Amino acid sequence: MSVKYSVNVGDAGRDYPHYWELCVGSCHAATLLQATVQEHIRKAHEAIGFQYIRFHGLFDDDMSVVMENNMFSMGGGNNRQISFFNIDRIFDFLLSIGMKPFVEVGFMPTPLASGKTELFHYRANCTMPAKDEDWMDLIEKFITHLEDRYGKEEVQQWFFEVWNEPNLRFFFDGTQEDYFHLYEMTARSIKKIDPALKVGGPATSNNMWIPEFRNFCETNHVPYDFITTHHYPSDDPLSTAGMNGPGYKGPGLDEESRKKMMEDPEAAKKVLAAFLNRKNENPRDVLYRCAKKAKEEAGAYPLYYTEWNGGHFDTNYAAAAVTQTLAYNEGLVEGYSYWCVSDIFEEMGLHGLPFNNEFGLVNVYGTPKPSFRLFEELHKAGAKRLDVAGEGHRTAEVLALADENRVTLFCYNHDIEERDIKAEEMEIAVAGGVKRIQKGVIDATHANPIVVWEAQGKPSYPTKEQIQEIEEASHIAFEEIPVAEGDQVLRFTAEPESITIFRIDKA
Repeated sequence: MSVKYSVNVGDAGRDYPHYWELCVGSCHAATLLQATVQEHIRKAHEAIGFQYIRFHGLFDDDMSVVMENNMFSMGGGNNRQISFFNIDRIFDFLLSIGMKPFVEVGFMPTPLASGKTELFHYRANCTMPAKDEDWMDLIEKFITHLEDRYGKEEVQQWFFEVWNEPNLRFFFDGTQEDYFHLYEMTARSIKKIDPALKVGGPATSNNMWIPEFRNFCETNHVPYDFITTHHYPSDDPLSTAGMNGPGYKGPGLDEESRKKMMEDPEAAKKVLAAFLNRKNENPRDVLYRCAKKAKEEAGAYPLYYTEWNGGHFDTNYAAAAVTQTLAYNEGLVEGYSYWCVSDIFEEMGLHGLPFNNEFGLVNVYGTPKPSFRLFEELHKAGAKRLDVAGEGHRTAEVLALADENRVTLFCYNHDIEERDIKAEEMEIAVAGGVKRIQKGVIDATHANPIVVWEAQGKPSYPTKEQIQEIEEASHIAFEEIPVAEGDQVLRFTAEPESITIFRIDKA
């Protein structure tokens, strides 16, 4: 039996802002100095319309922001140098292509740090400052420099988010109180230079600390302009295991394990794989449920998810998961930043393989994955959402977007972790004047370039010809569908984890 829906292309629809285009994530700051990463960012901005970009490690040692220069301190003195040159190179590039930074303030420069705890292959220090005044001085110098270089009017359009996932011991070697103190210092320092700048937090994983953060800020008259958090479909929404909290630090990794992860990328990947591949018993709409709760907790404040994605990043599954999530989260968030833009990603070291289930929308060679193509089609679609009538189905659904001239139907068939999904026959009755219909598909064999790479024998270093073949396989092939007299009925098979896209030009 077919899954049946209907839509009237003549309906005016309701406003449906492309909230997912506000921002996209990238790896750590130093990678944005690479020409290849800049090419990937430019490509995503032009095709998908991302306006801001957020990344870790702006103050990391590999950005040379704070350095102890002992060349001139032979007598045992201290000559500390602060340089924003590399930050300028990144921000100059972003502004040159029409993007802006969603500034993640962190991590801790080693010369300012209270400890030696580090994270990731690029050895970011995740401890509190040794001296509060040194951190506040850095922030004030940073903000002053930005406004001197780019102008107040420009910088006032940016966002300043304090740290990344401080509730995870891996990212922050401190308690909840430590983070709130760090946030207060940072926010007050930013506002001291320009009260009009937008600052927010708590930048947590797993939708956490929002009520506590707001209570702290309001009780202590600490400024905040927006709320940020993160979530992923594999997160356990009820878990606080191993996380930082009031008065305590999560267990994190012992020093021996941390050192081993730093020195052995393969060991790090195994630890990460064990975490990511644990059994997922979440409901299909877990991200919607969490976003709804977070929106209630944020109250009147704008809510930005500065990290999220759907999982299984290289495949058509990711594209189907994105479609369902964006359809469900309407009206809940002001921004929804996909993590992340490029497979040039160095948290566990750069693997360099064409496909390795890395987070990016494009692989290391810049080839768009199915999720990229899905975002590209969403960008082309209108900013009005039409109602789709029907009894509904557990996995097979329709998102209808419209502008003055075209209605685009995104017909997806998705279940979290592909737990209970099969091919579904679908019928969509289309009422209203229709001039032209085109059909494109993203599924296991269409617009899915990893399949070509696998057929090539999974070469670690593909030739130029192989890269071109992989690139060609990434495109969605649209075919013309005959237009009938009167109302249309679109009949098709929705394969598991697929998106069937209909472009319907209005008569």
